[in-house]
Order: sequence, then C-alpha cells, then structure tokens
Amino acid sequence: MGFLSVLSFAQKLVAERAQLGDIVVDATVGTGVDTLFLAKTVGPQGTVYGFDIQPLALELARERLNAAAAPGEAGAAEPAAGARAMRKGAGGLAAARLLLRSHAELAAALPEAAHGHVAAVMFNLGYLPVAEMDASARVITLADTTLPALEAALRVLRPGGIVTIVVYPGHEGGDTEGDAVEAWAAALPASQGQTILYRMTQRPKAPYVIAIEKR
Repeated sequence: MGFLSVLSFAQKLVAERAQLGDIVVDATVGTGVDTLFLAKTVGPQGTVYGFDIQPLALELARERLNAAAAPGEAGAAEPAAGARAMRKGAGGLAAARLLLRSHAELAAALPEAAHGHVAAVMFNLGYLPVAEMDASARVITLADTTLPALEAALRVLRPGGIVTIVVYPGHEGGDTEGDAVEAWAAALPASQGQTILYRMTQRPKAPYVIAIEKR
C-alpha cells in the first residue's frame, strides 16, 4: 500500500485543521499546487494569501486557479499596487491574493485582522519546478528568509493552527536549509507548539515534511 507522499501528507495535516471560510497562506506559491488545494479547502468564503518572489510562479498559479474554476466562472487576475494579483473566488474556490513578495514579509503583508486567525501556512521549499528553466537560473529558498518566515507564520496562526514545511535536501543548498529548519523546529519551546518529522529514513536525500501545530 505504501505511505502518503510528502505533498499528500502535508495536505492531509492541513485538511484536518482548516475549515470552510478560514484564512490560509501558501508561503511558497511555485506552480500553485498548494494554492489550489488551499482554495478548495477553505471554499468561496475563505481567503488564500500566496507569496512568491518570481512573477512566473504567480502567473502559473493564476492559470491553475482559473482552470480549476467552474466553466464560465474563471476569476480574473487583477493587478494592483506592489505587483499584487487577486483572483476572485469562483467555482467553489476561495479568493486567492497572490503577492510578489518574500515569505519573510508574511506578517507585514497580512492585514492585522488576520493575525492570530490563520488556520494554516504551507511551505514547499526548493525551487520553481519548471522544466524549461535552466538549473543555473533557479531561484532557491534559503534559510536566511525561510526561518524569519516560519517565525512570522507562527505569529499569525491561531491556536491549533498548523505550519507544514516540505523540505528538499537533494539539490545544492537544500540540505543546509533543511538542517536549519530542523534545528529551528527542534528548538521551538513546547509551550509554543509541537513538531513532527515525516521522513523516509532509508533515503536521506528524499523530500520530507516538518510540521508544527501551534499551542
């Protein structure tokens, strides 16, 4: 039967905690896989905030969201100040606010009213998985911004909310970032949250999940 993939496991953890109408965050939009999952999970009354520093990522995510909306209901992407794009809720999906900003700015970018009320924040570290992109041009996530983003995620979560982090140690720099995230999670006081590690111990370079549930 096998175990769940790391992406499916992370989504399972979120689906068990996020509800219709909730506020959720995709801290690393990429191609929009988690963005779409979150938009379905919280529904039309919910809100998804998505962060990425690459315009291509936001465009790919916007296309994915529009394609998933019911026929004739695809939400229009609306460019706004700060290179921000919002997809209107449609087809059973939440409104997605896609931000061309670093996830390290997560707390500053979310409205004050959302602080302490976010149900889930998802991180999918590594790089944008686009086949036509040359490896030398890849923009990878780094501990220098990932760790402040994780701190910010914990601040905006509600009690019982969850942070999921999919770590990719197989590419150059990925193991260094993963080690830093693991050390951060292990040092988190139990009074702030409980952490788990979901990993294939026989494959040290395989992706794995770190998750934190806020107290």
